[in-house]
Amino acid sequence: MMVYGAIDIGSNAARLLICEVYENEGKLHFKKRSLVRVPLRLGEEVFATGSIPSEKMEDIVNTMKAYRHLLEVHGAIAYKAVATSAMRDASNGEEIVDLVKNEAGIDIDIISGKSEAEVLYTTHFEQTLDPKKSYLYIDVGGGSTELSLFSEGRIANTRSFNIGTLRLMKDQVSRSQWQEMKSWIEIHLKTSKDVLAIGSGGNINKLFKLNGARSDKKISLMELQQLFEKLEGYSYMERMIELGMRSDRADVIMPATRIFMKVMRWALIEEIYVPKFGLSDGIVRMLAKKLEFSA
Repeated sequence: MMVYGAIDIGSNAARLLICEVYENEGKLHFKKRSLVRVPLRLGEEVFATGSIPSEKMEDIVNTMKAYRHLLEVHGAIAYKAVATSAMRDASNGEEIVDLVKNEAGIDIDIISGKSEAEVLYTTHFEQTLDPKKSYLYIDVGGGSTELSLFSEGRIANTRSFNIGTLRLMKDQVSRSQWQEMKSWIEIHLKTSKDVLAIGSGGNINKLFKLNGARSDKKISLMELQQLFEKLEGYSYMERMIELGMRSDRADVIMPATRIFMKVMRWALIEEIYVPKFGLSDGIVRMLAKKLEFSA
């Protein structure tokens, strides 16, 4: 048994996933040992000012120090840390990478939206995806939405749009940006038939759970619309108390639902598959396989 770790620094939160990995009859098996989430909300400052302020930089460093200690205590033999939209957009992103390296001993890679999609998609093959079919990956985050079209087991096209939950909450998404997303979908999906949608991110996982967690791991566009209307009837506080949402989920769930519904409507997709599988899961799997094959 080996232990691996993954750190995902997003626009809304930083997550540490620690997994046990077993090999049986030539196949790797993954068992989640620990998942820690800190709602840093880096996107709130980055999308408003273009940089991450000094107090948030200190929060990042302290979070990474804690994550490093947890990795050591759990005996992780390897880990990988990545940062996405907020750090990509921050003018001082590279400065923060150096600061974290020097003070917390954690190496962070700032990755592109395309890299996010490839990690998520390729690690699904061993589970349920059919490499002969076409898939539209919809990954909704705080700062951006990544749309990736996969066909015959490879990435056919991908695009990152600065349309995210935190940006919508701050009214920082223009009509032209929505139109740009719509046009991309219409252009790149017009020749693809029977495209299946796959949703990624904490918000679609929460919506799936609120809907009753169907055994086929799908949620329909109609069900999303019904959930949206239901959630509109709750105040922010009621979503936390009555629906059991965290404070940093109760506000972003509405804009996230809007994004998923718009993409599905424009893509003429009636159902979305929700594997409850995030970027950190994919990183652990790719890391374990890479070290296994190089051993």
